Parts: sequence; structure tokens; C-alpha cells
Amino acid sequence: MLIVQQLRVPLYAALILFSFLLFCLCCARLHYTTTELLYYDPIVVELLVTTLLTVPFAGYIIYCIYKRVETKYVSRFREEIAGLAVLWLFWIVGAGEASAIWGVLGVCQSSPCQVVSALIAFSWLGWITLSGILVLETLFVVANKFWMEPLHGRLDPRISGAFP
Repeated sequence: MLIVQQLRVPLYAALILFSFLLFCLCCARLHYTTTELLYYDPIVVELLVTTLLTVPFAGYIIYCIYKRVETKYVSRFREEIAGLAVLWLFWIVGAGEASAIWGVLGVCQSSPCQVVSALIAFSWLGWITLSGILVLETLFVVANKFWMEPLHGRLDPRISGAFP
């Protein structure tokens, strides 16, 4: 249990970092396309929305782990895994579609190409990090049958305030 708790928080922190960097890159790409080219890439908007959903979710999970918060909505391992699965779908669609649209950009060295290359890289890094969290959580929950336990890791029902 201790190893899972020690891995979860750094992985969520890395996910927040990658999401924030991807958010900044999406904003730069949207600024470039809407001011200079007078169009926008729909996949950039999808990645922007993905980051806007990921950062609060990951921050909330870190907060719940450290403060041992239990609420009615997202406070069990089951709900965390469901949220991670939804985010995983957003990330795989965004990263896959961005890679399919822009392809290999190794020969292009202009500033817009560098932004797109970084955008693709951070979308895949975020997806890999999220996949690691999801696999780690799922293996832990299935092995210990903790689907209905509080996600913060305190597993003593006498101490738990939200679940009788």
C-alpha cells in the first residue's frame, strides 16, 4: 500500500506538469493559427479541453490523498479509476489524432513546426503518464479488492467519516 501511495502522487504531479505545458503549447498554436492563418485545428481545441479537465482532476486527487478527504462524488478507488479511464480516452484520441494529422515534423525547423512537435510530444508524455497511473491503480485495486475503499488510502472504516 505504501509503495502505491508513494508512486501515485509523483505520477499525478508529472501529469499536471505535462498537462500545463500542453495547455501552453495549445494556446500558442491557437494564437498562431487564428491570427496568422485565420483558421484553427480542431484537435488543438480537443487537447486544450483535455488539459483543462486533467489539471483539476489530478489536483483534486492529490488533495484527497494528502488531506484524506472523503466526499459523496469522487472519493473511492472505483470513481478515481472511472475518471482516469475517461481522461485516458481523451488523451489517446488527442495524441493519436495530432500524430496522424501532423505526422513526422523532423525536417521542418520553423517556429510553428517546433510548437507542433512539442505539442505532439507532450500529448504522448501525458498519455503515457496517465496510462501508468491507470494501470498501477487498477492492478492495486483488483489485487486487494479495494473498489469501494477511500482513494486516500486510509482503510480503517472506524476512522472514515463519509462511509459507515
